[in-house]
Amino acid sequence: MTDLTAQEQARVRVALTFLRARCGTWAVLAKALSFGESTLANVAGGHKAVTASMAVRVARFAGVGVDEALRGEFPPKGACPHCGHVKAEAAE
Repeated sequence: MTDLTAQEQARVRVALTFLRARCGTWAVLAKALSFGESTLANVAGGHKAVTASMAVRVARFAGVGVDEALRGEFPPKGACPHCGHVKAEAAE
């Protein structure tokens, strides 16, 4: 059970997938977020719900506000999933 809407959960899942690409593995990201590796993989895959606690930890780790993560403002539109670079025209 979660307090987040389906849309908010989907946005946090996008952020999780982006952060996994940046960290290299689920194991590295799980350690950084203090969650189990299988938990993160199951949440990202839609098999488990995103909790408010997870959304907060994801936002903190990403260096953005929880509101930004829940609104889908992280990662920025057009950001490379590997390096985070945003093309100039995508940022406008």
